[in-house]
Amino acid sequence: MTFYQELQLDQAGSKKLIQNTEGLKNKLRHTTVYLFKIFLTIVFCVAFVSAYSGIFGSENSIVGVVVLLCLMVFRFADFGVKTGSGLAILFLQFFILAVGPRLANIVPSGAGMIVHVVSISLILLFGCHHVMMANHSTLVLSYLLLYGYDAEGKAYVLRLAGLLLGAVLTEIVYYRKHRKQTYKRTFFSIVKELRPTSLRTRWQLSMALGIASAICIVECLGLPRGMWAGIAVMSVMVPFEKDVKERIKGRIPGNLVGGLLFSLLFLLLPKGFLPYLGMLGGIGVGFSATYGWQSVFNSLGAMSVAAGILGFPGAVFFRIFHNIFGAVYGHLFYRAWNRLTDSLRTE
Repeated sequence: MTFYQELQLDQAGSKKLIQNTEGLKNKLRHTTVYLFKIFLTIVFCVAFVSAYSGIFGSENSIVGVVVLLCLMVFRFADFGVKTGSGLAILFLQFFILAVGPRLANIVPSGAGMIVHVVSISLILLFGCHHVMMANHSTLVLSYLLLYGYDAEGKAYVLRLAGLLLGAVLTEIVYYRKHRKQTYKRTFFSIVKELRPTSLRTRWQLSMALGIASAICIVECLGLPRGMWAGIAVMSVMVPFEKDVKERIKGRIPGNLVGGLLFSLLFLLLPKGFLPYLGMLGGIGVGFSATYGWQSVFNSLGAMSVAAGILGFPGAVFFRIFHNIFGAVYGHLFYRAWNRLTDSLRTE
């Protein structure tokens, strides 16, 4: 395997390669490549998001995160359709990301739930038709991040410009990487394949309703950071129900450990170190090959940002509470939805 090929491996692939390699010298070489890959990734991510923040304002640094996610994911993932239709779907996704989160923030919670259901349904129905690509992990997450880190006035105008640039960049990457793919399915084929009785469509609709209703419940209770509950629901409501419990086992303990780790670092380290906890979390994710440990380190970045808004105890409490609520609620909602739709199919 060449140096470049090793750089293309994910965390699990790199760790497996190191584990299966014989000889100390070869193990050290593969480990060095792995560490170098993580270093390059972190430097690129920080530089990219910082550039976006510098151009479009600090309120839109989250747009840099969203665009970066799309660029990195759609280098490898596609929509399972002809390239032209894929580009059209990608444009639709960015249009929803530009309009949906802002609209949901300016209407009452009840109307906001409707906006969430419509927006997330469209994202899933068209962007996640190719279920095995797991595009929902990127597209729905991007929607929820933009909803949670809202912008208004001039900042929103700059946000639209940032998303437009992101759409253009992602379209270029998508076209270059997938133009030689041969698919028969088109945009209109997806429309024809939408059936409430199919397992795929049932999952897509259940996720949209589950996420939207969880956020609505949290906001109606007057609790902050409702997007955290939505992200937790999204993370456990995976397409295959047998995988839901494994996700819960990783999500809940992972956030509990993450909260404890954040608390220790917050109390022991100088206050000026707080902004760097997100970077530390990113490094930890880079070394994590399992979902549980990824949840631990992802929570560091989330809590470091929220601590500036909610304070130290509040950030930890609501991060853990929303994730437990979202994971359990998502599981129960998914089971109830499947039982309901199964009974309707048999009648």
